[in-house]
Amino acid sequence: MSSPSCCKKGPGYASPLEAMQNGPREKLLYVAMIPCQEDQPNYIATIDVDPNSSNYQQVISRLYVPNINDEFHHFGWNACSSCHDDCNKQRRFIVLGGFKSSRIYIIDTADETQPTLYKTIESDELKKLDLSAPHTVHCLGSGEIMISCLGNAKGELPGGFLLLNQNFEVTGRWEDEANPSAVQFYYDFWYKPRHNIMVSSEWAAPNVFSKGFNPNDVALNKYGHSLHFWDWSKRKYLKSIDLGSDGAIPLELRFCHNPATPYGYVVCALGSSVFRYFPDASNEWQVEKTIQVEALTGKDGQPVPAIISDMLISLNDKFIYFCNWLHGDIRQYDISDPSKPKLTGQIWLGGLIKTENDFEDSRSFTGGPQMIQLSLDGKRLYVTNSLYSSWDDQFYPTIKTDGSYLVKIDCDSENGGMKLDQKFYISFKNEPNGPSRAHEMRYPGGDATSDIWD
Repeated sequence: MSSPSCCKKGPGYASPLEAMQNGPREKLLYVAMIPCQEDQPNYIATIDVDPNSSNYQQVISRLYVPNINDEFHHFGWNACSSCHDDCNKQRRFIVLGGFKSSRIYIIDTADETQPTLYKTIESDELKKLDLSAPHTVHCLGSGEIMISCLGNAKGELPGGFLLLNQNFEVTGRWEDEANPSAVQFYYDFWYKPRHNIMVSSEWAAPNVFSKGFNPNDVALNKYGHSLHFWDWSKRKYLKSIDLGSDGAIPLELRFCHNPATPYGYVVCALGSSVFRYFPDASNEWQVEKTIQVEALTGKDGQPVPAIISDMLISLNDKFIYFCNWLHGDIRQYDISDPSKPKLTGQIWLGGLIKTENDFEDSRSFTGGPQMIQLSLDGKRLYVTNSLYSSWDDQFYPTIKTDGSYLVKIDCDSENGGMKLDQKFYISFKNEPNGPSRAHEMRYPGGDATSDIWD
């Protein structure tokens, strides 16, 4: 646990509950933005989400990068609660990868309202390690930064894990050199130091998913369906568990935040399911399916899978939230009984199932809910709707002309339940360079998916 001598000066918080109970209300939201015009640069939008501000619900700055065709996706911080004891560390720099370009941008938030570009790591640096398509970013207790990469230098399998030092220099790969061929697919990852374990998930090779979704690729085994378990301290592969057809395309995974809690959950996009992973009595890692979202009938009469895209857990480990991108709903489950989650909230925001007449108001909900971020206190959930440009164009082509939305859901963090904030709505249709897609979100002070505790 953290030392009291300097815990107030290190990044993050001493514990998840301290973050939840004492963390400030978010006032700014950083959003990764991808222009719908491919000849325009990606950017970070800084949005005022302070209801007491005169700029509330407005983009107050845009940081455009100097290149095009990056396709921003996920991003993280240079430091978090994993190095909370280190008074010399500061959560200041955003580490943001481009899926298409394999560049990594380091963004300085010393001025939180006006982020600036600090450094660009060119794709050649990744290719030297036979890596491409950087995705999940986690800061480590050592001060290093670890990034999952979905492909090799040619955009094929396998991917791997990239390491940066504190000066944002590429230093090598995280996984042991003897990494077996059993692990081909990479996507998300989360580590649990107290239990000496890391778990990683799967999507597909960049050259496969970048073209859009082809069902035939599933039959050809070009999409993942397994979880991988790693020895954290030794950086060695331990085992894989095949989740089967119900676990097809396991994407976002999260351990519970309490460092003493040894289990977590993964959402499976095509399988439309949620699995829990946990150690059994003999400390062998196992999985169990805890939620199955059944296919619904689309407007054309054909069955539509949910495509669970994003997921997070509240900091008190009481609620799990996830998005059904094609169905169009966001769900909240009480996980007090970890094997039997209980549905406590559901809100519809677009999707392929309902018509515009089914919604409460006239605001445009083009697309379906895709990325979510929860406030530290668990009371506000922000939602965007872009998954990946080629997949957007395939399933929700009007996003290209209408842009994304950003909405806020008010959550009951005690008893469960969600309510759409009817007064909060931001459209990215009329951005300076035209309609833009909004993807992942972060707050300057951390959020429900940035920090890892030990």
